[in-house]
Amino acid sequence: MGRAFEFRKGRKMKRWSAMAKTFTRIGKDIVMAVKEGGPNPESNSRLRAVIQNAKAANMPKENVERAIKKATDKDTENYKEVLFEGYAPHGIALIIETATDNNNRTVANVRAAFNKCNGNFGTSGSVVFMFDHTCNFLIKADDLKMDLEEFELELIDYNVEEVFEDEDGILIYAPFDQFGAIQKYLEENNIEILSSGFERIPTTTTKLSEEEQADVEKLLERLEDDDDVQNVYHSMEMN
Repeated sequence: MGRAFEFRKGRKMKRWSAMAKTFTRIGKDIVMAVKEGGPNPESNSRLRAVIQNAKAANMPKENVERAIKKATDKDTENYKEVLFEGYAPHGIALIIETATDNNNRTVANVRAAFNKCNGNFGTSGSVVFMFDHTCNFLIKADDLKMDLEEFELELIDYNVEEVFEDEDGILIYAPFDQFGAIQKYLEENNIEILSSGFERIPTTTTKLSEEEQADVEKLLERLEDDDDVQNVYHSMEMN
């Protein structure tokens, strides 16, 4: 198996956030999707993907509908997606994805987290090159009418990097810019998308001692607890 498989396994071994935080993240994704492409999932592929993710996270249908309705209100603030970079203790590279309606607040909170946990808040471009920006799809295994090898060959034109099966279904990893094309292919071939999204996979990872890892965890947890933070990616090898 490749880097995407190991990365996925590491992410699954530890739930970085509680269900309430997951719902908050999805709610923001819904607002951004509706503001960008309208409230109809049939004509808004981004919203369609977010709704699939909401189902996968067991987010109640009424919560999804309420978030869509709220997003259509012209008085509802849109969220701006802002990326932050830096280093945790022991040279671990970090990328923090945020969705914020107050950039000054978010910058101050992220900077404070780095300062209090002995990290180094970086400038734009300081570590992003150390991560591959990927898209991923989790699909229903029963919908495939071919074996995995054949399926991977079917997707060769989309530069798919890895296709593998786990307990939840079949996972597809590809470059970030192939998201729309793969989503269209799966929908046209009646392959159910259980969830989808984007991830940043480190090109290399660093193994730390338990004590060093605990230092990094303090910063990760502080960042994850911030309501503006959507995702945190790091280059620490997961035990």
